[in-house]
Amino acid sequence: MSVEDLTALVDSVVESHAEELWKLSRFLWEHPELALQEVKAHDALCEFLEQRGFEVRRNYVLDTAFRAEFVAPGGADGPTVALMAEYDALPGIGHACGHNLIAEASVGAALAAKEAMKRSPAARGKLIVLGTPAEESFGGKELLDTLRLAVNAMQQMTVHFEGRATHAAASPWEGVNAMDAAVASYVNVSLLRQQLKPESRIHGIITESGSYPNVIPCSTKVAYGVRAQTIDELNELVSKVEGCFAAAAQATGCTMTVEKSNAYKDGIHNLALVKAYRRHGQALGVEFTDADLSSMEPCGASTDVGNVSYEVPTIHPMFGIRTDGMIHTPAFAEASNSAEAQAPTLRAANTLALTALDLFTDPALVSQAKAEFAEWKKARLQQRAGKNQSP
Repeated sequence: MSVEDLTALVDSVVESHAEELWKLSRFLWEHPELALQEVKAHDALCEFLEQRGFEVRRNYVLDTAFRAEFVAPGGADGPTVALMAEYDALPGIGHACGHNLIAEASVGAALAAKEAMKRSPAARGKLIVLGTPAEESFGGKELLDTLRLAVNAMQQMTVHFEGRATHAAASPWEGVNAMDAAVASYVNVSLLRQQLKPESRIHGIITESGSYPNVIPCSTKVAYGVRAQTIDELNELVSKVEGCFAAAAQATGCTMTVEKSNAYKDGIHNLALVKAYRRHGQALGVEFTDADLSSMEPCGASTDVGNVSYEVPTIHPMFGIRTDGMIHTPAFAEASNSAEAQAPTLRAANTLALTALDLFTDPALVSQAKAEFAEWKKARLQQRAGKNQSP
């Protein structure tokens, strides 16, 4: 099939499934579930894909993850291309990051790519829809999209300060004030912010403290998110933040324990795949904010897709929906369930499907993406070796 034929077929398939895709998206939006609790979303997405010819492995590694697979009729001896679907919501504000739309776009792309693979003798390989829960915790203008995977690395940390309770008026000298440790750590981190690089961020809250003003608190907890442009810079910054916590504990006489989540690595965009996605997007009328690829600067956000990009060639394109609110706000949550959000979501599905089909039908593109990824890994190893040898 020609590129024009594939494009027309993909558009036709996505359009024919538009209503049921929106229904699926609305179901996710109406039933927001927090990280690792996405039972209804998991079941709805699995059932949707099973009914449309995918072989689905439910509870894949994690209870609310899944793996849906379709093998090209021409043979499995080609690339494995994964479309990642996110579907966890945020506490209190639901789908304020638009994960219902992300899941919809990936599923829509999979339906279109599957149908095109059935009709294209040249298509070889495996198409995967990977259901990825817990993006939020464990890791715009309409028609303005971005190609970037330039997201920051991130580490989430929870610190527990323990002291000794006593009556705040009768015998304060007997106490060890865990609230003081929390406050001191907050001040220490605030001072550290003066020396941060422009791309780095530290944000934190006190999640647990005392219950009565006349009792010196014996236990407090603080939660922090630390972001930096690369995983190496993140590790360095996290070490400094831990120093802020340790200094606060020492100054107040408290003990301290630190819990860390799995770090989100920075995103490494694969230019070969980015260019393929850009070409198809522009043909569909998408206006990219970074179409010339000269401004791939971090957007300030973090995602566990960054970790994926360290293992295989990856892109993480973003698409805008019409809203006056930023992500993680009630206004954005409302917009993610609007009819106006459907056009850019389906357009993203089309573009993802066409990019996947490029990989299934063009061995040269696969080789280029792999070679670029191998070159990046080689350069990274050399860079790390150079740092280890420096005095």
